[in-house]
Amino acid sequence: MITIAQDSDLTHLENNLLRQIRIKEHQLKIAREFNMIYVAETLQKQLSELENQLPESYNLDFQALMSLLDDEGL
Repeated sequence: MITIAQDSDLTHLENNLLRQIRIKEHQLKIAREFNMIYVAETLQKQLSELENQLPESYNLDFQALMSLLDDEGL
């Protein structure tokens, strides 16, 4: 059974992780815009590692988002 304190800690960790992912996505977008291929590859790997830390339900949403970004060539 999860206590309220544990639930709060999990929520804080998830929010922090989501914030890190948003920052990494923004960095990746900039790297792609400026054709920084190696930087973009590194950022993509880091982004994947962060996404793998998310609960399964979040992963599906981020996969959909990343496919949209890829479709737009960002």
